[in-house]
Amino acid sequence: MESPGPIAFTIGTMEIRWYGILIATGAMLATLLAYKRAPKRGIQPDDVLDLVLWTLPIGIIGARVYYVIFSWNTLYRYDPMEAFNIREGGLAIHGGLIFGLVTAWAICRKKNIPFLSMADLILPGVALAQCIGRWGNFFNSEAYGRPTNLPWAIVVNGQHVHPTFLYESVWCGLLCLFLLYVDNRHRRFSGQIMCLYGILYSAERFFVESLRTDSLMLGPFRQAMVLSAFVFVGSVILYVFLKRREEN
Repeated sequence: MESPGPIAFTIGTMEIRWYGILIATGAMLATLLAYKRAPKRGIQPDDVLDLVLWTLPIGIIGARVYYVIFSWNTLYRYDPMEAFNIREGGLAIHGGLIFGLVTAWAICRKKNIPFLSMADLILPGVALAQCIGRWGNFFNSEAYGRPTNLPWAIVVNGQHVHPTFLYESVWCGLLCLFLLYVDNRHRRFSGQIMCLYGILYSAERFFVESLRTDSLMLGPFRQAMVLSAFVFVGSVILYVFLKRREEN
């Protein structure tokens, strides 16, 4: 399997890229999912829309800022204006999650909405958006892994490599379904879905990141692996704390 290229179609001289289409599609479906489920969580659907209007653009900015910071010396040091060009890719999901969750917390605080309940509501949709958005990496021929002879390898620059975007896409799709299942039948305390997302996504990302050849680095370490390890441990601790607090 080989990417057909990043451009979906053109309108006049304007190129419409798969990367943007897929990110927009994922964001819309995530919003719709949270909007429909909001009443069950005791949250007004309009509050979901208000939150998305702020967290989505700020999350995208955060994803870009995060990527640029860790790629500055290799990609942007001698051409800083390229930092504003996201059409070719270059969004780090960890940056988007950090900026987006901080923004969501601030909005929930202002509107007096329980943040943990809102996080439980929106994170299954975030996993769905990741599942869809990861395919943008395929069309851009980025976020792939090291060479492999496995039958599901993709071809990049004439070489068969691990489709790490696919691994994460499949995992995030399954994660979305699992979180919805737990939320519908086994949710016992506020923050449970948020913690499960942190645990399960971090476990997958730690493994998949070890296969990639384009990792953002933190000194000699892959920064996504370092952050995933911290989030995994932190989510486990928070899960235990919130569960015991509910039981007491």
